[in-house]
Amino acid sequence: MKDLKTATESAFKIKDTTANPAPLGLMGFGMTTVLLNLHNAGYFELGGMILAMGIFYGGIAQIIAGIMEWKKNNTFGTTAFTSYGLFWLSLVALILMPGLGLGTATSKTALVAYFIMWGIFTGVLFIGTLRLNRALQFVFLSLTVLFFLLAIRDATGNAFIGTLAGYEGIICGASAIYAGLAQVLNEVYGKVVAPLGPVKR
Repeated sequence: MKDLKTATESAFKIKDTTANPAPLGLMGFGMTTVLLNLHNAGYFELGGMILAMGIFYGGIAQIIAGIMEWKKNNTFGTTAFTSYGLFWLSLVALILMPGLGLGTATSKTALVAYFIMWGIFTGVLFIGTLRLNRALQFVFLSLTVLFFLLAIRDATGNAFIGTLAGYEGIICGASAIYAGLAQVLNEVYGKVVAPLGPVKR
């Protein structure tokens, strides 16, 4: 009877034909990160454009990608994309809420704690990427460095560290854009157009 049940379950195994949500999540993260860090590097002000990207592409799009990864039984993708989507929404909230009368402005000390927590979280996820491709390893390693640079900037008030964090963040975001678009192009062409690096098993 047990053998019959196993055979029946195998016969009705459903093939996953849903699309890969990772490029959406990587692009939402990457493009928003580049734009914010162009601001951190001193190229333009922190205005509505960055806040809108933080809400819609960095925030909502990554949360959607995380839910799609959940459907594909990918715990890492679900945790990463949903968390970073909510990171962007929380960052926008930290900026906008005081102006709406919802709490006081966040102190530098509180921001240091905020960025350190995200840095620790990202560092642990980086360990997970050691079983994935080189492109994702670079994204998560550079993001870990970025969070700690932002914490150091707010702890010291050092403008140079802030500018350095901006340029490092541009590199981090650009690497995520590459990782996302590489997956799209490789799938469309059915071959490796843009290498992502070997996957360690």
